Amino acid sequence: MAAPVRFLALVFPNVTQLDLTGPAQFFSAPADATVDLAWKTRDPVVTDAGFAIVPTTDLADAPQADVLMIPGGQGVFDLLDDPETLDFVRRQAAGARFVTSVCTGAFLLGAAGLLVGKRATTHWNSHALLGLLGAIPEQARVVRDGNIITGGGVTAGLDFALTVLAEVFDEQTARAVQLGYEYDPAPPFDAGTPSRPEADQAQVQHTIATRAALREPVVRRAAAALAEVSA
Repeated sequence: MAAPVRFLALVFPNVTQLDLTGPAQFFSAPADATVDLAWKTRDPVVTDAGFAIVPTTDLADAPQADVLMIPGGQGVFDLLDDPETLDFVRRQAAGARFVTSVCTGAFLLGAAGLLVGKRATTHWNSHALLGLLGAIPEQARVVRDGNIITGGGVTAGLDFALTVLAEVFDEQTARAVQLGYEYDPAPPFDAGTPSRPEADQAQVQHTIATRAALREPVVRRAAAALAEVSA
């Protein structure tokens, strides 16, 4: 009997929980799949929603992933210069069939040097910064470039998860998961991205500016460190 497909997700303080738990829920559905959550310790990790998630393994003992997933959230920017986490991501990526991210989790892949020359996406509020880490930013819900699969902001993680399931298993499996969880989005408003007609453009511009002020210095430091390693 074949070994189950192992999905391994990083969990960290101030993670956006839906980036993590949405895809993890979908990934756990196939009978021949396992999902592990890894962090530095197995102590509960507080998410940006205020509640905690308990890791199933620590970074040192984490099993090799078939699919490595990095979720996003403001907490990811605290890890862009964290050697232990970057080493973990690189080590896992080297043996993984697919290396993936949701939302701003793409920045950790970028800081680890895994997006250089790769098409990738992230949340619209920081999309323009992704190129600083050598990525080719692409506006889409899900972007695949080789074995790198990146999802856009937060709820795009569900589309991302179905895309990954179709690649790892097959489209029939992905459709069964979609049906089982009644994933049939029909939002009451048409304001889900900056390009939608009901999106508040003042909110868009304010959010992009504030996120850039908060995140760009961190991303530039990560880019400089990456350049030193590559030199």
